[in-house]
Amino acid sequence: MNETELVFTEILNCNRASLYLDKNLRWDKGKSIAVSSVIKRRISGEPLQYIFGKTEFMGLEFKVTQDVLIPRQETEILVEEVIKLVESLGPAVCNTEVLDMGTGSGCIAISLAKLLPQIKMHAVDISTKALKVAQGNARTNRVDVNFILSDLFNSCALKPNGYDIIISNPPYIPSAEIDNLEAEVKCQPAIALDGGQDGLDFYRRIICDSHSYLRQNGFLIMEIGFNQIEAIKNIFMYSPNFKITEVTKDYSQIERIIVAKKMEPARDKSRGS
Repeated sequence: MNETELVFTEILNCNRASLYLDKNLRWDKGKSIAVSSVIKRRISGEPLQYIFGKTEFMGLEFKVTQDVLIPRQETEILVEEVIKLVESLGPAVCNTEVLDMGTGSGCIAISLAKLLPQIKMHAVDISTKALKVAQGNARTNRVDVNFILSDLFNSCALKPNGYDIIISNPPYIPSAEIDNLEAEVKCQPAIALDGGQDGLDFYRRIICDSHSYLRQNGFLIMEIGFNQIEAIKNIFMYSPNFKITEVTKDYSQIERIIVAKKMEPARDKSRGS
């Protein structure tokens, strides 16, 4: 649906087909005022998702407030890559533990918990307000996710060598570019957008620390920004702890998802066994 159809189907509480075919749809003064209010807020740059307080991701409904980033369609590719990897594990999938670093609305963690009910799902965020939204979304979608308040890996509630997969869609916009973003992006929480001077601060921290929290042969899977692939490959290059196994492009053929496998330290063959 286009944006106009979204507005009218929401306010008239109908589907797209009814919008054009149902002659019994009622239009009154209250609905006119509601449409006018939405239009004014959109003109100011406020996204429809914040106006209506919800959005769809992976076929599920999520509440969104200005305390969380609005889920993007490209991020569904991240979820799909995790599903593909988990399903390749075979019988071992029942013992799989997955950690979502920087969960925001919880869209990634909750979608995975819904679509892969046999895994144990954990999710971290630094924002108490974001976690409150995520916890509400977990209840709405009837899934069990272990939410943890933490600045990345700083919480003692996180388990060293405890996760098979760590996933993240971290902030990746360079600080200097924040003020030049479109209005509907700028109104989203800066903490979920600002990736530091070059947009790579969180990648450095996550790549550096996640090795200690992954089990043997575990995977780190991250969404990346436009034109960041070479810089992030360089970060991995200086980390002996990971080997990049896959890079997946999005619908616009932009490198969007990077998958890396935890590498165990090579044994010193010069020493006796």
